Amino acid sequence: MTDRCAATLRAWRAPTHDQAELRVAFLDHLASRDDGWSRACPGAHLTASTLVCDPVGRRVLLTLHRRLGRWLQTGGHLEPADADLEAAALREAREESGLGGLSLDPAPLRLSRHEVPCGPWRPTYHLDVQYLVRSPPTPPLVSEESVDVRWFDHDELPEVDASVHELVAAAAVRLDW
Repeated sequence: MTDRCAATLRAWRAPTHDQAELRVAFLDHLASRDDGWSRACPGAHLTASTLVCDPVGRRVLLTLHRRLGRWLQTGGHLEPADADLEAAALREAREESGLGGLSLDPAPLRLSRHEVPCGPWRPTYHLDVQYLVRSPPTPPLVSEESVDVRWFDHDELPEVDASVHELVAAAAVRLDW
């Protein structure tokens, strides 16, 4: 899995200098840790998330995370059975949204590094590889990880942190909204 994750990151063209620096940091992490993709890696590990979008309605799907109490994109940890980052991202989108007919853009949308209360190590960072997923405009289902899952107009979001705003802005550029 480490080699496949590194190959995805090496092939990705970062849109900004800050994103290029994160890309190098993620690659350095993977080069220094054989388990750098796994939640078992102390201190930091890769995750895969998706911003599920209804391109026609210009809406984004957000989930009210049960543990964190915040509106976020879908996503989570890579599993040993996942073929690669893309498969993990799509699996997480399906699990957390309950939606079918999802189509993942194969190139990451952006990267994010953020501290999370994950596992016994403090601090722990998610090195999140974020993707865009296109969806038909169907009603989502609430998963056991969420309190709520809803569509929002891309320019009328609920209270979210800066990382979600940046992700939605990047999707708007890619989708030409």
